[in-house]
Amino acid sequence: MTDVSPVSPVSGSAPATTPPASKADKLISSDFNTFLKMLTTQLKNQDPLNPMDNSEYAAQLATFSGVEQQVKTNTLLESLGTQLGLSGLSTYAGWVGKDARADMPVWYSGRPVNLAAQPDPKADMAELVVTDAAGGVVARQPVPLDARTVTWTGLDPQGVAMATGRYTFALESFAQGARIATTPAEAYARVTEARGGATPTLVFEGGIEVEAKKITALRGG
Repeated sequence: MTDVSPVSPVSGSAPATTPPASKADKLISSDFNTFLKMLTTQLKNQDPLNPMDNSEYAAQLATFSGVEQQVKTNTLLESLGTQLGLSGLSTYAGWVGKDARADMPVWYSGRPVNLAAQPDPKADMAELVVTDAAGGVVARQPVPLDARTVTWTGLDPQGVAMATGRYTFALESFAQGARIATTPAEAYARVTEARGGATPTLVFEGGIEVEAKKITALRGG
């Protein structure tokens, strides 16, 4: 299996759709008609000896027109965002079934977890630190200083598998007994679903969700 890093999503294609009129569009249209009726009524019933200034009518029309255009612009932007999200979904759908790497928790159910972990160049010792969903440290594992990847088997010192659940990983680097750096250990996990929208999201085993843009590597499952 070959790593590909970094991952650069390529937008696919999706049929264009015309969104139905939004509630905001219907509301602004109704309000505009009501405004025109009120304005007409005001013109019919104004005091002929003290008529309203024409510039005031123009200002009211301009103000309402500006609000109407802003609502239409917002609706259009929302529609464009949705279509862009759907156009990229075809690419992310191809990731389903593959192993993606990111700074994320992993659902452990007995299968070893592969991680990308690189100790600090100034370190003379490094350890992988495993934390459970409650935030407690459940395991520490030495990591070679020249390591680029490391595997966590999920077994305790007696060879018994840890409980099924969500775990996170970090790499601690030490120099002369003092910790000099703590960095995330990016984990590989199987993609089970791809979701579109304004922010495309990948779903992993155990229901773990990660934004697609945070994926740093991808490999065949």
